[in-house]
Amino acid sequence: MTLTTDEILALPKVLLHDHLDGGLRPATLIELAAEIGHELPSTDPDELARLFATNAASGDLVRYLEAFAHTIAVMQTADNLRRVAREAVLDLAADGVIYVELRYAPEQHLAGGLSLQEVVEAVQDGIEEGVAEALEAGYAIRAAAILDAMRHLDRSVEIAELALANRGRCCVGFDIAGPELGFPASDHREAFQLLREHHMPVTIHAGEADGAASVGEALGLGSARRIGHGVRIHEDIDGFGGEELVLGLIAQHALDLQIPLECCPTSNVQTGVAPSIAGHPMHELRNLGFAVTVNTDNRLVSGVSMTSEMAALVEAGWTKEDLFEATLAAAWGAFLPYDEKADLAELVIEGYGLEL
Repeated sequence: MTLTTDEILALPKVLLHDHLDGGLRPATLIELAAEIGHELPSTDPDELARLFATNAASGDLVRYLEAFAHTIAVMQTADNLRRVAREAVLDLAADGVIYVELRYAPEQHLAGGLSLQEVVEAVQDGIEEGVAEALEAGYAIRAAAILDAMRHLDRSVEIAELALANRGRCCVGFDIAGPELGFPASDHREAFQLLREHHMPVTIHAGEADGAASVGEALGLGSARRIGHGVRIHEDIDGFGGEELVLGLIAQHALDLQIPLECCPTSNVQTGVAPSIAGHPMHELRNLGFAVTVNTDNRLVSGVSMTSEMAALVEAGWTKEDLFEATLAAAWGAFLPYDEKADLAELVIEGYGLEL
C-alpha cells in the first residue's frame, strides 16, 4: 500500500544533514531582515518561500545560493542565532524528526562582533530551548550540532579546534562545506590530522559538485565516518545501473564499512547531481547495499521537509520498509555513543512497527 502524507508525517525520522542557515522560517527571515534594514526580494512569507524554491529549482547555482546571502545576513547576533536554532528544532520536531544534527559554519556569523565561541554557545542555547519547548508541546526530539569549516577559506584548523573545545555539549562532529570542485579536502590536511588524533567524528561534503575521487579523499585523508551527499560515488562503479557491476576501491570501501551517504533527494536534483527523484542514483545504491540515508539539506531554500522528501521517494517507488531501512541506517550513523545509537535505533524500530 502507498503511504499517505499523514502516515509519513507520523513516522519517526532521523536527520543527519540539515543546514541551519538554509532552514529559516520565512516569516522569521522577514522580521529579522526588517530589524536590520536588509532588503529581501519579498516581504510576504509565502511568496518569499516560493521565490527561493523557484530559484533553487532553476538549475542556476547563483540563483540557488542567493537565499543564503539573505539568511546569513540576519544571523549575526546571539539573539537571532538562538531564535533560528530554537525554531529549527521546533519545526523539525513537528515534522516527526526524533534526532537531528544541525550544521552551520561559525565563521559566517561574525559580522555583528560575536566571537566563534559566542556563536557556538548562542546556537546551542537555541537548540536546548527548542528541545524543551518541543517536549512541552508533546514532541520528543534530540538535537545536536556539527561545525562546518568553509572549504574555500583557511580557517579549518581554527574550526576544528573549536569543535574539539565544544565536543559533548555544543558539538558532535566536524564538516567542511562550501564549493567542492577546486577546493579538495587535502587543502585541510592539518585540520583532519588534528581531528583524527582526538577521535572527533567527521562528515565531509563530497560527491556532489565533484566526482568519486572527492569521496575517496574524504574517506581516506579525511577519515570521514559519513559522506555529505556522496551521490557521485556511483561513478566508481563500472556498469552502474546494469546487471554486471565492478566496484572500484572507493565504492567498495564505502560499502564494506557501511559509510552512511547523506543523500538529499530534492537538493541533489536542484544542483544537477541527479536528473530527477525517480532517476536518483540513491535508489540503485540502496539496492546494492550502501547505507543510504534521507535528508533535507536546506529546508527553506529547497522548499522541503523530511516528510515531503520521504513522500517524493514513496512516489518514486519506495515502500515503508525502504524508508525504515534508510532511517535505521541514519540512526546507526548518528554521531552518538554506541549505546545511545542503539536507543535511537530502538525508537525507530518501535515507531515503524516493523519486525527485523
